[in-house]
Amino acid sequence: MTLNIEREYDLELGIDCEKTAKQVAAQVLKEEGCPFETEISLLLTSNEGIHRLNLAYRDMDSPTDVLSFPQVEYRAPSDFSWAEEHRMECFNPDSGELFLGDIIISLDKVAEQADQYGHGRLREFAFLVAHSMLHLLGYDHMTEEEAADMEVRQSAVLHHLNMER
Repeated sequence: MTLNIEREYDLELGIDCEKTAKQVAAQVLKEEGCPFETEISLLLTSNEGIHRLNLAYRDMDSPTDVLSFPQVEYRAPSDFSWAEEHRMECFNPDSGELFLGDIIISLDKVAEQADQYGHGRLREFAFLVAHSMLHLLGYDHMTEEEAADMEVRQSAVLHHLNMER
């Protein structure tokens, strides 16, 4: 797995964001049975930076904690048959890796939400990466059933990595 990280904001959280993101992403891919080597882009930004992107791409005029931009279409979550059929569109020709998409995380929100929910910044950051990775694999939380399914999957990933509350 290749994780391309860009840090446009230097809020120090006291955690190793790159190491944590790689661990969480790898665990999600393992648990979801991804059959490919993958590539993911991660942008670490501020509330201001994510606010601009949330407005531009989702027409939401507020900061959010995480944005996910999947590059693969799914017939069902973690069904990689579309990617196999459209190799030229979603595989990096140089590395052969499946490009899953982009994750954008507000470091300000990581700090705020960790304090708000009474757990550490490591756990909050790991949760946001797990949540976003599931979006990159085709999961959503538009219905109560979908939200419950994502919660179970996120919790399992964090449990296996000992990154629970």
